Amino acid sequence: MKLYGKNPVIERLKSNPKSIRRLMIDEDHVDLMYIRKKCNQWGISVQTVPHSKIQRLAQNLNTQGIMADIEDFAYVPIDDLLQSALEKKRTPVFLDNLNDPQNLGGIIRTCGALGIFDIVLPTTESVSVTESVLRVACGGENYLSVAKVSNLGNAIEKAKKMGFWMVGTVVEDAKSLTEVTLQFPLGLVMGSEEKGVREINLKKLDAKVMVPMKNQRMSLNVAHATAMLCYEIVRQKN
Repeated sequence: MKLYGKNPVIERLKSNPKSIRRLMIDEDHVDLMYIRKKCNQWGISVQTVPHSKIQRLAQNLNTQGIMADIEDFAYVPIDDLLQSALEKKRTPVFLDNLNDPQNLGGIIRTCGALGIFDIVLPTTESVSVTESVLRVACGGENYLSVAKVSNLGNAIEKAKKMGFWMVGTVVEDAKSLTEVTLQFPLGLVMGSEEKGVREINLKKLDAKVMVPMKNQRMSLNVAHATAMLCYEIVRQKN
């Protein structure tokens, strides 16, 4: 996989430098001394290449003058993720029917920044952690775990049996987020903009919530809605 951009590369160097195989730096950029220093510290190969080459390899994406070859993204087993979340008081976020890489990248960025979340994705009808996702995540992937499961409903049930209280967002027949007292340990279920949380998984929720909005004709994409839910989770947890 390839990782583009100054901040994503810096976060990877801080948290998981061994996953970086080599770095390429645009010869027109001379302000990346920190990155060069860290690469030298970890024995990571650094190549200075012409601007045209790095743009060609990046398919004309904005690289900010830096691109890294990294190991493929490492998913964790769902049992390990849930057990760790229980022990470390983290909140697993189950993403149902999410297909937009931009939204997944935004969710990973939010969850990584807030620091107490992990993510569970289904293996089918769902986006995976790709180069496009990592570009939007801006390093957030280094601060959480991601599991992929063949059946999201079974994963939710497994979490409930371990004691996680499940909350999810719906459009109708839900309480305002500001009116719900969350219970911990907690799991969050979010659906796609088009389909929402599937009916089979709605039945597994302990609480259904909605983000209060004055203009009901407007809507939030799933990345923005998840950010609001996660912030409220952190606020109530603290």
